[in-house]
Amino acid sequence: MKGCEMAFGYLLGILLIVGAVHAQINIDSNEQFHEELVVRPLAGDHVNTYFQFTTRWHYGENESLFHTQLTPRVIAELLQQFDVKELHIGLTQGLWRYETWGYPVVETTGGAEMWAWFNGPNLTDQEVNRQWTQLANVFSGVLCASLNFVDQTNSIAPKYLLRPQFMSGSGEEKQSKFIRYSSLPREIVCTENLTPWKKLLPCGSASGFASLLNSAYVHNTKFHSLGLTVRTLCEHPENCVLELTQTANLVYDLRLLEQSTGDFSLRRLFGMGLNGYCELASSSQIYVQLNEQGQRYQLVPEPIKEIKTTRGGHTVIYGVYDMQKQFEGQGERLFNIAWVTPKGDRKQRVGGGQHQFLIPPPLNVHRYLLGQGQERGRIATELTNNHYEPLPILLQELIPWYVHAYLHTLRIRSRNLQRHEYTNSKKDLQFQVLHYAPGKQRELPTHLEIAFELPPNSAALITIEVDYLLLKWLEYPPDANHGHYIGSAILTTLLPIARNYTAIPIDGHLFEHSFNATRPSYVLSLHTEALIVSLPTPDFSMPYNVICLACTVVALAFGPIHSVATKLIIVERQSAAPKNFLKKIVFMLTKKRSNSQQQEQQTEEHKAIDGTETDIGPTDQRVS
Repeated sequence: MKGCEMAFGYLLGILLIVGAVHAQINIDSNEQFHEELVVRPLAGDHVNTYFQFTTRWHYGENESLFHTQLTPRVIAELLQQFDVKELHIGLTQGLWRYETWGYPVVETTGGAEMWAWFNGPNLTDQEVNRQWTQLANVFSGVLCASLNFVDQTNSIAPKYLLRPQFMSGSGEEKQSKFIRYSSLPREIVCTENLTPWKKLLPCGSASGFASLLNSAYVHNTKFHSLGLTVRTLCEHPENCVLELTQTANLVYDLRLLEQSTGDFSLRRLFGMGLNGYCELASSSQIYVQLNEQGQRYQLVPEPIKEIKTTRGGHTVIYGVYDMQKQFEGQGERLFNIAWVTPKGDRKQRVGGGQHQFLIPPPLNVHRYLLGQGQERGRIATELTNNHYEPLPILLQELIPWYVHAYLHTLRIRSRNLQRHEYTNSKKDLQFQVLHYAPGKQRELPTHLEIAFELPPNSAALITIEVDYLLLKWLEYPPDANHGHYIGSAILTTLLPIARNYTAIPIDGHLFEHSFNATRPSYVLSLHTEALIVSLPTPDFSMPYNVICLACTVVALAFGPIHSVATKLIIVERQSAAPKNFLKKIVFMLTKKRSNSQQQEQQTEEHKAIDGTETDIGPTDQRVS
């Protein structure tokens, strides 16, 4: 028990060391911009391309924040309008496969995710809530995303999981820090998000690595994610750095690109070669992984140098391409890198050979629903520890208000990896940290954070029972039968090794800062799958059927009634017509003749009447 408490104390201590991080500030240049591209072949004929654009602006207390060169003005105005010191926004489509792809450089969840740290004088919860809503509305317009739906019904204040990564000045250390977190798992990432995201770059999409991000090839991937991170690093008010990091993480499936041989190139992935580097960039580097899955390829052209990095007992070799040196001459206009499989290996791949990770990642997680029906169920989160040492686990759940969770049903069962079923043992894993904030209908979501120790070479199943609410008919989305989303859970742990671990250290800002960055432990964050629950849904087609039926009945009833009420009814007497054909002809002729005689007689009578009326006047005069 003492060892477990020390592990959790160490975990929380690692998450709190940000206050001791020293910023690397370059005073000679006020603003710097760096662009990086990392290409890693993955298992199962997949390729991961990671773009990172970093802008760092050194400013002082008395400097105007409205005059910037490389930093977008909308980002600089955040420091003027809001008390935000750190901001994270992620827009993701797809699911990252930890078992076969390892761990990404930047962890994101499906849909839209946003969290921010606020720090300032005289801040209160009400003021932070107001600034949080306004901040979401601002970036809803900047990124053309549905962040305007972020409000108090889907926002929480994490207590243990998310720790600040910014540095305050000496005078702000004692001020209160507030955090807000929200996720929109229903958000869909498309072209209208990519275009404004690229406009925040100094060179836009005209030149540099951003020119490769063509929407026709980005949104055709198996996984794509856009990220934006802003943080301030201040040693004192006169020495501060505003750091803006934009990331784009893509995973291509070569089989969808009709590459049966497994060969690929930058032009095949992005539809074009690289047209140069951003003229405003201080560095433009491309890193290609050469070992593990990359060792089965030959690069054309070869990299200018190789870097061997060892981190946490795990060695990775990268080939480096410096674009500023590559485009020094005026001859080449487009640059392309091709990954070619040797002929001997190509026959083996065509024969069905697949390259997978020989050793799985130390930790992976999945989540799913249990139960049946639309009234109640259970949320299950399964964690697997493939390492030979126990791992401290910190888990956060954000359950929407239309799903009621019962804390007394929370259980953590474990099993050995050699077994396939969880036994109903009374010795469940005990959580060491528990934070629970119950939800409120149509006002607040349910917030749950737990911490426990996961034994080595074992799996744990976390279950909690929930009830599904019946919503009002105006609260259902347009496609109500599609279901309602429950955002993904977030898991944080400390890894003793860095196998399949590529995250950038918290005290670094470039991908090259992860080279040889050995630490006593490595903070790892994972996201589970988002869930779709089927709430009790009324038959929304019934009002349509009622409207159609009512309109039909009214139309059928109104026509005859209106005709009878407005038309004059004249009864015509008809004589019986003969049945013989010749007699019918004679009858019709005689009828027409009699009708014509009647008309002539009537006209004569009218003339006689008119003549009589004209003679009355003179006669009366003579009589008088």
